[in-house]
Amino acid sequence: MSEARGSAGVLGHRVYKLCRRDRDRVNLHEGIMSHLSMNFAGRCDRKRPAKGSRKFPGVTWVLMAAILSTLFVLPAWAQRVEPAPGELQNVGVTEHLGAQVPLELPFRDSSGRAVKLGDFFDGQRPVVLTLNYSNCPMLCSLQLNGLVDGLTGLSWSVGNEFRAVTVSIDPKESPERAQLTKQKYLKMYRREGAASGWHFLVGEEQHIRRLADTVGFGYAYLADQDQYAHAAVAMICSPDGRVARYLYGIEYPPQTLRLALVEAAEGKIGTTLDRFLLYCFHYDASERRYVPTAQRIMRIGGVATLIAVAGILLVFWRREQKRRSRTSEATALGDAESAEPGSGQS
Repeated sequence: MSEARGSAGVLGHRVYKLCRRDRDRVNLHEGIMSHLSMNFAGRCDRKRPAKGSRKFPGVTWVLMAAILSTLFVLPAWAQRVEPAPGELQNVGVTEHLGAQVPLELPFRDSSGRAVKLGDFFDGQRPVVLTLNYSNCPMLCSLQLNGLVDGLTGLSWSVGNEFRAVTVSIDPKESPERAQLTKQKYLKMYRREGAASGWHFLVGEEQHIRRLADTVGFGYAYLADQDQYAHAAVAMICSPDGRVARYLYGIEYPPQTLRLALVEAAEGKIGTTLDRFLLYCFHYDASERRYVPTAQRIMRIGGVATLIAVAGILLVFWRREQKRRSRTSEATALGDAESAEPGSGQS
């Protein structure tokens, strides 16, 4: 034990010298690990203690290394979080729930026809809105593939119960290129009538920017890479064009999509069970899905309990009423018999 304490003292002295020589904790950790490895290797070359000895110098060094790594490395990692480059500062999503989409914005659809964004909001069906671009090297494809997978899992279909609009963030994208992208995903979706329900739009920079700013979708063009930096998110809009829900990522579970559409439609689509589930669940952005709401479930449980107790009491009350009715009838019958002439005399 005295040898272990002596070794720890030497190590502490070396750590102190390293701290004075280099203030950077990451470099300090590397220096410590280097000294530890050298000392540990040297000790391993020494003669091992006799069997039954209670000295464990190797274990001491390993424990010291673990402690020092925890003390110095983790804080250093936390402090070395680098800010995003200037061109990426505004990339991301700022939720603007309830924001009204500018329905008057002009675009062109994949057939080259001049349209307005409001043409795809009919006041009856919710709309799935995404911002992508056809020449995206990876993220847009992953997102739209995941969206198609989620939509395929629904019993509802694009063009019937809801619509979908994909707006290109690349002002240089042509309607012909957008048409190729549309055909690709319609082929994956394989639902009749989807061509008239899922629209791919292209437009000018100023109109794209206004739409993106309205829904809180931040993106940036990287000139050196000739591509756009952006997030993967789908906005679920109400039939009149208000943003009702943001669904993040590249996977969209069918149940999450269904509840989001029911929520956005404000009861205009979906069954009574869907609305009941929506009452019991709320969207948790951290988990990216709808999760049970404990307070509402407890409230429903309390109401169900009251109804059950009331039902039981009603059954007992009706039984008691029937018993009293039979007793009254029997009493009346007995009185009638006793009132008959000669019934009580010989």
